[in-house]
Amino acid sequence: MGQILGLHTVIYGVADIAEARAWYSQLLGQQPAVDSNGYVGFRVGDCELGLNPDARSAISRADGVIAYWAVLDIAAQVELLGAMGARQHSDVVDVGKGVLMASFLDPFGNIFGLIEQPRTHPEVSDQ
Repeated sequence: MGQILGLHTVIYGVADIAEARAWYSQLLGQQPAVDSNGYVGFRVGDCELGLNPDARSAISRADGVIAYWAVLDIAAQVELLGAMGARQHSDVVDVGKGVLMASFLDPFGNIFGLIEQPRTHPEVSDQ
C-alpha cells in the first residue's frame, strides 16, 4: 500500500479570520469544529477545511494547486457561491463520464474547487 492515504486537510490562508469564519460557516452550513484566533477548522466529510491567518500571504498564493470538494448538485453550489460573492475561477466543465468540475475564488483570494461525480448520487449504481 502506498504512503499517500487521501485528502485530510486543506488550509486556506486568510487575512481576516473572523470574516472568513463567518463566510465559510454560511457556505458549509455549520460552525467550525476548531475555533481560535490562529486557526479555524471545519469538518467536511472525512476532511478538514482549515483557515489560517498565517498560512501565506495573498501575494504568494499559487494558482496551480486546487482542492476539489465533492458536491451532489454542482449547479446549486455554483449559484450559492455566486450569491455569496465568490468569483468564478473556472467554468463548470464535464471532464468525462459525467464528472463536473468548477472552481471559484473566495473573498480571501483562495481557489475553492467543486466536483460532482455521478456515483456520489445514491440512485446511480455502477452496473
